[in-house]
Amino acid sequence: MSQNALSQIHALLASRRYSVSDTGETGLSIKDVESGLTVYAQLEGEILFFSLACATVPESDVTPVAMAKMLDAGNGISTSHFQVQVAGPGEVTITLNNFCKLQEMGPDDEDDILSCVGYLLADAIHARTLLAADIL
Repeated sequence: MSQNALSQIHALLASRRYSVSDTGETGLSIKDVESGLTVYAQLEGEILFFSLACATVPESDVTPVAMAKMLDAGNGISTSHFQVQVAGPGEVTITLNNFCKLQEMGPDDEDDILSCVGYLLADAIHARTLLAADIL
């Protein structure tokens, strides 16, 4: 994929009323104007990776109970996956992540991109509810 593909992705998302800005040669920031949630996209070869930060919390807040909820296959988050990343001394960021493989930037790829962003936003809202008692 090329810079042209990233431009097409940018235009596609902007046409769907997302606020989109470039974050580098292969990255985009995608803000849902209704919810205020921001998804970051990174194009690496033919794979478009998406990430949305749910929360940055003290590392000690991510208990075994909270981790079990994030890893539970029946937690209601079926299209995205959690990651816990070091954010700084004693802090971690909990993210939801998704990806899609792009082929020719045709209608199927456009549907995949829009689905990934839409599902990630819906999953983020559910994740906040899921983790509210334990972390947030």
